Amino acid sequence: MSKRYEMRFAGSGGQGVILASVIIAEAAVIAGLNAVQSQAYGPEARGGVSKAETIISRDKIWYSKVTRPSFLLALTQASADKYAKELAEDAVVMLDESLAIPAGLDPSRVIVVPVLRTAKEKVGKAFTANIVAVGAINRALRLFSDEDLLEGVRRHIPAGTEDINRKALAEGAALITDAQAAACARRI
Repeated sequence: MSKRYEMRFAGSGGQGVILASVIIAEAAVIAGLNAVQSQAYGPEARGGVSKAETIISRDKIWYSKVTRPSFLLALTQASADKYAKELAEDAVVMLDESLAIPAGLDPSRVIVVPVLRTAKEKVGKAFTANIVAVGAINRALRLFSDEDLLEGVRRHIPAGTEDINRKALAEGAALITDAQAAACARRI
């Protein structure tokens, strides 16, 4: 892992981007790293713009705001268009397949994955899209062991949903090829 990751997760209310950010931060702590997590969303409970941020570092985190994200997950076009402009030069961007690559963003920096479709069709529950995304993110960025990530998920899901969330993690990880993971490792 590099010295510090600044990560932004964006979508609409109800897609679970805040929980995805919390799980990544939790897995970092389980792995013995430092992490901070923050969130912001519109006044609508569902459907409004939602953004969450996580910073992961081997060193102490003295400033808890994301300034130039090294990673962006976007699950809506509005969030992709808005947040693609504020990235670090070597940032990795993960977009759902339903989105167009924002103007001005180098396509070589983008990983396009079927997060929403995978949750609905392969996992069988659309509400697992955030866990599918977490599996894909961890595979792409090689942040944590599968065990640490699974424990991070377990700590934040309702009892009785472990099997479906384990499946969602696995399906998300399967979306990322070895070549994509290697390219991300070189970037961040």
